[in-house]
Parts: sequence; structure tokens; C-alpha cells
Amino acid sequence: MLAKIATATARLVEEAASVIGVRHATEEPHYEVELAFDGVEIRRYGPRIAAETTVVADDEIVARSAGFRRLAGYIFGDNQRKAKIAMTAPVAQQPGVPRDGQKIAMTAPVAQTKAADGRWMIRFFMPAEHSMETLPAPRDPAVTLTMVPAETYAVRRFNGSRSADAVASQTDQLLKTLENTDYQPAGAPVAWFYDPPWTIPVLRRNEVAVPIMNQR
Repeated sequence: MLAKIATATARLVEEAASVIGVRHATEEPHYEVELAFDGVEIRRYGPRIAAETTVVADDEIVARSAGFRRLAGYIFGDNQRKAKIAMTAPVAQQPGVPRDGQKIAMTAPVAQTKAADGRWMIRFFMPAEHSMETLPAPRDPAVTLTMVPAETYAVRRFNGSRSADAVASQTDQLLKTLENTDYQPAGAPVAWFYDPPWTIPVLRRNEVAVPIMNQR
């Protein structure tokens, strides 16, 4: 009886957390913090697999939404095996759904990066249990699976708004913090989003990051 009450209570807590957008048991890519200073963490990430898509859009938020829907289709069953994949976090944004399928867990964050020609690359990172061999192939030709190599990032965390202006401001602060240090950018900045859109802004975990090299 007590076990049933505990289980029911846990479910209520999870459902309540979902309503306000709090993450629950969402996998994230593993990393090690090598150094932290002035609101910035130097993180070392190992190799990981991402499902990615490129969206052409003038507006950053429009690109993020379109890319998210496209990749969500893949993890919720729009793939060759109709397999559903658990979602991880974050979703990555960078410049540049059948109901009967098996799920693939989604991790966090979602990543978004902007390319020079107005394209945006959106990424969902795959759970660590999967390999390129075990993941189902996407049915949408606009979605591809890619092996992301081990990288070192400088990362700045913030909550609140995820607007284009907010991301740009946080990115500027990150790059300014790196000035006159041994860590220099080695690629394009990326935005990482860990929470669903309905999350209360003050509870959101957002990050901007840039791959770096150590000049020492």
C-alpha cells in the first residue's frame, strides 16, 4: 500500500513538473568541467551522436521551431524502423509523427547554430546507449545522423528569455570574457536549450557556448 502511494505521489510530482516545464530525468551528454571563472565553464565533451537538420529562415525563433518539429518527428517515429527515441537535452541551435512507433529517448540540450548564408543548424543529441549502427535511419531526407567529435567548449549559462536578442547578448558577454585569456574561439558560437517552450522563464536553463582552443 505504501509503495502504491509513493508511486502515485511520484507520478503527481512528475506531472506537475511537466506542466510548468521542469525537466525530469532527461539525459544530457557527459562532460567534465576543466575550469570555471567569471560565469564561464570550460567543459570537455566526449564524442556523441546528433540528429541534425538545416533550416533556411531569416528569423532565429522560426528556424528553431521548424528544426525542432522536424527532429521531433524523427525521434517520435518518423524513421525507417518507426522507432521512438527518448529525448535528451539540450537542443542545439547553430548558424548553418506516427503513434505506433518505438521511442528513442531525447537528451538535452537542443543546439542551434547560424551559418553565414542565413541557414540554421538544429541538433538533438542522441542517448549514450545508442551507436550509429543501432539508431534507425531518418525517413526525412532533411534529417541526418552525425558523429560529433570530442570538443572543448567555453559555456555561459543563463535563464529567462531565449529570444534572438538575449542569445546575442549572452554570446557577446561570453566572447568578451574570453578576451585576454588563454582560451580562444575555434568555431562558431552555439545556443543550447534544455527546457520546453512553456517552461516558466526564471526556471529555464539556457546556455551559449563556443568551441575553444587553449593557446598555452
